[in-house]
Amino acid sequence: MSVLLFLLVLYVLLGLSMMKLFEKAGIPGWKALVPGLAAIEWCKMVGRKPAYAAWLLFPIVNFFIYAGLCIDMVRSFGKHSFWQAALSVIYAPLPFFLIGRDAKSPYNGPILDQERQYHREYHEAQEKKDKALIRKLEASNPFRKSQLREWTEAIIFAVFAAAFIRMFLIEAYVIPTSSMEGTLKVGDYLFVSKAHYGIRTPMTVIQFPLVHNRFSTQSGLLARESYLTKPSLPYFRLPALEKIDHNDPVVFNFPAGDSVIITPSRNYDIYQYRREEAAIRIANGGYTQRMPEVVARPIDKKDHYIKRCIGLPGDSLQIRNRQVYINGKAAPNPTHMQFAYAIRNGTGNINLRKLEEIGVSLNDAIPVRQENGDVVRYFNLDAAQVEKIKSWGSDFSLDILQTSARPGYVFPNDATRYGNWTVDNFGPIFIPKKGSTITLTPASLPFYERIIRVYDHNDMVVRNGKYYINGEETSTYTFKQDYFWMMGDNRHNSEDSRIWGFVPEDHVVGKPLFIWFSTKNGNAAEGINWNRIFRSASTL
Repeated sequence: MSVLLFLLVLYVLLGLSMMKLFEKAGIPGWKALVPGLAAIEWCKMVGRKPAYAAWLLFPIVNFFIYAGLCIDMVRSFGKHSFWQAALSVIYAPLPFFLIGRDAKSPYNGPILDQERQYHREYHEAQEKKDKALIRKLEASNPFRKSQLREWTEAIIFAVFAAAFIRMFLIEAYVIPTSSMEGTLKVGDYLFVSKAHYGIRTPMTVIQFPLVHNRFSTQSGLLARESYLTKPSLPYFRLPALEKIDHNDPVVFNFPAGDSVIITPSRNYDIYQYRREEAAIRIANGGYTQRMPEVVARPIDKKDHYIKRCIGLPGDSLQIRNRQVYINGKAAPNPTHMQFAYAIRNGTGNINLRKLEEIGVSLNDAIPVRQENGDVVRYFNLDAAQVEKIKSWGSDFSLDILQTSARPGYVFPNDATRYGNWTVDNFGPIFIPKKGSTITLTPASLPFYERIIRVYDHNDMVVRNGKYYINGEETSTYTFKQDYFWMMGDNRHNSEDSRIWGFVPEDHVVGKPLFIWFSTKNGNAAEGINWNRIFRSASTL
């Protein structure tokens, strides 16, 4: 609603600023305030056919049509400079208002008609080989631009068009981790459609084009965010082409990524960092006791994650012995779902090259320290790979990783009440649906408190065993939006909803379309996965 209000105010200001321009062109000023009629008259003023105004009705395309009309409008009043054109695109009401009140800026007629006339005369002079007329036309060319300006405008348009397409339609995305391994591999480059699940309009207004959230993760001058948090726009999404369904792969903004700590190896959300501070310090070479810098990010600038949608809004989900159950029924498992196995060979060492030949990622092995101090490597295998290894003979045996409870590690990160939950045995849990209501209790609050406070934007206080939401005492809560449950196909090596919880609808980015490039282990030097290029990401 706020976005529509913003656009309405912009349209009113645009109409008011054009009234004087219409009058200078001999058109009644009131026509600038009439939707549709104003666009038709505008097109005629710059030399376009009235039917051209219909393009303004087409989403996405209308941004480019609007920008062109703004530039042609100021040119029709003799304003040909680069900055005048740029200002008309950035905020048209201002230059329109200034031109309207300037008595020295008359309407010179449709600029596009003048351009067509000029090029017609120039072409005729060339055909007649009239060098004198050609020199005269070139000397008086009102449309001439310097080479610097030509290149500048071309570059700006290319960057603007690419950023616009990336922002609204399709974005390239690279798989950075092995959480979807077996289906989507590290080094896969995807095209992600932002239209399938509904185009989400940008919330962050000022941002560096073609950079998601940070110039560089390394130290130095570029180790900083690539946007400004203010001003910002509220969340708004256009109608979807299709709904998210069970087992669909989805790209989304990392829900817990509103406050992150950026380390040399990876990013941690502040909640995870606080839970596992000691282990994280060791893994990253140690930190001083001083708390690392925490970077706060808006929704559309949180890191991108890709997982498979396992649970939909309104579902009840439970995991028993690694099998997911939705509403009490065993859910279909992804074809290449993986678990971690220790491979034992009674006759000696394991031939790692043989594992690679059947598609096992050696870089993805999980080292696990045993009680006797030995470290055993667990390899992530899908069902087909397990059967292949078993076929090698009775000397080979496989032991699946037995996950243990780390109190507070899995969602809802409540060590007291749910400390025995693991990634393999989890739930049951209700996935919130817009309009559904839950009862607030000490047992339910750990699951939904973050939703109430952060994702649904409420002020919540618990006092003397009573719950106050936005200042009013209540014993129930009704959800404001849909939520989803996302999990990686690499079930023993994926940080997903089992760790940090629900994915709000306003965090959904888009649907993966196809792999357009793929490198082995994310390193082009190791080779290219030619057999994966142009494969559909939704059918893997």
